Amino acid sequence: MEEKCPSFSSTYFFYLPLQSNYTYNRVTMKLLLTTLLTFVCMLSVQAQSFDNYFEDATLRLDYIFAGNAKEQHIYLQELKKQDKWAGRKSRLSEKFLNGNGQVTVRDHATQQVIYVNTFSTLFQEWLQYDEAKQVDKAFETSYNVPFPKSPIDVTVTLTNNHQAVVAEMTHTVDPKDILIRRIGNNGIPFHYVWKPAHAQGDIPSRTPSDEPRNGSGRDYTASAYDPFKGVDFTGCIDLAIVAEGYTEAQMGKFYHDCQRAVDALFEREPFKSLKNRFNVVAVAAPSQEAGPTVPHQGVWHNTPAGSHYDTFYTDRYLMSQDMHRIYDLLSGVPFEHIMVLVNSDTYGGGGIYNQVTFSTSDHPTFKEVFVHEFGHSYAGLADEYAYDDMDTEWYPADTEPWEPNITTLKNFSTKWADMMPKKQPIPTPLDPKVPDFKKVDKNDPKAMAALNKATQVVGVFEGAGYQSKGCYRPAQECRMKINEVEDFCPVCTRAIIRITDFYTAQ
Repeated sequence: MEEKCPSFSSTYFFYLPLQSNYTYNRVTMKLLLTTLLTFVCMLSVQAQSFDNYFEDATLRLDYIFAGNAKEQHIYLQELKKQDKWAGRKSRLSEKFLNGNGQVTVRDHATQQVIYVNTFSTLFQEWLQYDEAKQVDKAFETSYNVPFPKSPIDVTVTLTNNHQAVVAEMTHTVDPKDILIRRIGNNGIPFHYVWKPAHAQGDIPSRTPSDEPRNGSGRDYTASAYDPFKGVDFTGCIDLAIVAEGYTEAQMGKFYHDCQRAVDALFEREPFKSLKNRFNVVAVAAPSQEAGPTVPHQGVWHNTPAGSHYDTFYTDRYLMSQDMHRIYDLLSGVPFEHIMVLVNSDTYGGGGIYNQVTFSTSDHPTFKEVFVHEFGHSYAGLADEYAYDDMDTEWYPADTEPWEPNITTLKNFSTKWADMMPKKQPIPTPLDPKVPDFKKVDKNDPKAMAALNKATQVVGVFEGAGYQSKGCYRPAQECRMKINEVEDFCPVCTRAIIRITDFYTAQ
């Protein structure tokens, strides 16, 4: 059953029995009115918490993270102001996941923490590779925070895989600073392909390409409508799908592919039941050339997001280091999470927590990869697969990972210990009855059902976070491990629901 966007941070139900006794009814009514008054006051305080410090606008913070494996630095590049705020307006000072970094906003006058957001970055991932021991590099990154009414202090911290702070920088932002650049409509068309409880006609009818894989279909022409009509920016989470490698003539294909992406995301649980807590906007940024850059093939294309395969010399790792450019594409769109849809039939993608999702549009595993990568960027889920020849220790034994779906058993009680079946051994041995996903016949419904059933058995299975030893996952198979199953495991499912509740102030 789909849920509707919540209007308030919590829902309260009052049940009081009716009695014939007059005195009792007076007491009951007084209690009811007092409780309702308290509830209204709670909502008022909550609203004031945001309105006291922020206006309905976005402060964009552009940074450069630079350094090498030994030392890292944070540099502020530019401040920008954008109309409307699409993020949460409740639980502003709470931190849901640690991530590999944090933005903390304090009121300059009182030093009270008034907003917190956590993240991971491509820069910190690069630090794990040998190249970071040999050369210094710089990576762009951008973060949105609510636009302040008074001066604020912004602290940015970066942590390593032991969750120790390795770089920190604090700067003051005066909202009256004349050098805060105003940004807005950049001329790039955008249209909501999904918003809850929309009125008929709010969303333009889809005109899929006649031949969507080669882009030779009809051009997509949107119906005339107010793009912000009926959009709940506070109660819903705002996803932006950005076109990458689609020429102007291929925008019909892009909108068709966006609808496929929306269908894929909300096809299975838990996103199916959470669908009405999301808005999805398609941003039709045209490319001069079709398709992404593929360095190992000598293919270099001029595209809006600057995406390319071969990130960190891994041929299937599709990503971009041009985060400022990606944020520029969204200067007229209120958003919280970015999904870049790449016009390609080559396998690839990537997802970074609270940063960006990349996925290709036309590979046969498009649906599976798209949802998997979104699991990284949206819910902070780790990869649950492992490599036997992995030399790098991504998750050291003396530190419990911040990702909710893996553990080193350093502090397992904070993970899914409460979900473990009684007498389930730790570590949990593999069930030999579960088919080998590498050998399973995808046309055999019984074998595929048995494989998918393994996603729902909770245990502590060794091999996760790219490490075959010392790191553990909650299910033998899961969407965060392989593409051959349809479902997330119960631990990943709970993590997605919990972070959705956090974003929508449940």
